[in-house]
This record gives sequence, C-alpha cells and structure tokens, in this order.
Amino acid sequence: SSGINAEYGGVIIAKSPDATRRASSYAERLQLDIAVIHGEEKNEGEEYSDDGRSSPPPQTSFPAQVFTFDYPGTVPSAVPKVKPAIRVVGDVKNRIAIIVDDMIDESRTFLDAARLLKAMGATQVHVMVTHGVMSGSCPEELEQAEEIDQIVVCNTVPVGDKLERCNKLKVIDVSIMIAEAIRRIHNGESMAHLYQNIRGDD
Repeated sequence: SSGINAEYGGVIIAKSPDATRRASSYAERLQLDIAVIHGEEKNEGEEYSDDGRSSPPPQTSFPAQVFTFDYPGTVPSAVPKVKPAIRVVGDVKNRIAIIVDDMIDESRTFLDAARLLKAMGATQVHVMVTHGVMSGSCPEELEQAEEIDQIVVCNTVPVGDKLERCNKLKVIDVSIMIAEAIRRIHNGESMAHLYQNIRGDD
C-alpha cells in the first residue's frame, strides 16, 4: 500500500454510494484517497414512466372515498423519475484506481466501473474483493477486459480452475487469520486486537 500511495497515488473506489462506508474504511487503513461512482445507467428498453407513477391503485375491499380541498393555485403533475448520469465523485486522473467490494460474482458492474475510471484518466484499475465467486464466464470476461489490470480475491471460497482461466487473478490466503479469529472467539479474546494489529505486509 505504501508504494501505491507514495509513488503512484492510489485511490480507493466505491462503485456505488452504498459502498462508501466500506471504501472509506479501506482508504483510512491504507492512507489513500477515496472516490465514489454515482448514478445509474438506463437499461435497454426502459422508459422513465416505468417508475411506478402510472401504476393503478391497489385493489381494496374498502369503499371508495373522495377527499376535496381548496388549493390556491395549480397542482403540478407528477414528474417522471430520471436516473442521474453516471459520474465519478473524486479525483482519479493519472492515479491507480482500486475498486473494493465484498464479492465478485458477475463481471458487468466491475467492467462498467473500470471503463468509466479509465475514461476519467485512471492509469490502472485493480479490483480487490473478499469473496471471488466468479460464476460462469466471469473469469474469461475479466481476462479479456483491457480496462481491468488485476483482480485480487481471498481464498474464502474454492478458487478451482479460475487461476488458469484468468491470468489477472491473484488469490490471498487468509486461512491463518480466520483460524486465529476462531481461536479468539472460542477463548473469549478480543477480536478488535486481531484486526488492529495486522501489519502492512501481512
């Protein structure tokens, strides 16, 4: 982490606002900056009227009631919900972007994020996740994606033949840490001490 921080200017990426808290934790631990990908893509064939505003009211067994009130003016009509454009909040230009997440199963959201980061000037994009499920053709899709430079996962789930199918994949062994956590829980010892005293080279 110190090499990325001092020499290359690494930045931790939250690929959605919901992931900001996790990304902030990594950034604080690694002493790196943070950037957040915000916004949504409009799906193919999706209309803005599909947001539920034109849905019929639910069927009920209660008698219909009509309420009237005096309003000094014109009541505005419902405005369709518009998805915000995808953008990066934070500086990634000429920096190594590190996307962090808890799991990678399908590749699409990671590829979309990587393309956006490269378009915004990131020199490299690394993906770091805890659980590398990588179902179906995910390993091949990541291997073929020029936008992603490396994928780092832990051995919390079986890796199988994914290393052979994706040369960008690196697996970190966390078995010793998990064993120590189990021992501490069994003996009623502090878990905070375990995570607060991990060295940078562990």
